[in-house]
Amino acid sequence: MSMLNPGSLDDLARRLAEAMPPSLRSIGQEMEANFKAVLQAQLAKLDLVTRTDFDVQAEVLKRTQTALAALEVRLKELESKLGTP
Repeated sequence: MSMLNPGSLDDLARRLAEAMPPSLRSIGQEMEANFKAVLQAQLAKLDLVTRTDFDVQAEVLKRTQTALAALEVRLKELESKLGTP
């Protein structure tokens, strides 16, 4: 899983290659390919999740919090009926 899409990675590698001094830009395509390979290798080492997975888990958490709040209200109602603090 990668947080960056391939287009973003290509763009980042291109911008890094363009940031090189003019004397080194003549080997631009090779540098860009090398930057991309290094970026991919380093990103692969990170413990990242996709944005989709993150959004799904955020929604699960939101539903869980809502359900928990409802259960807490229900528990207080039942405790008050039983006379339990």
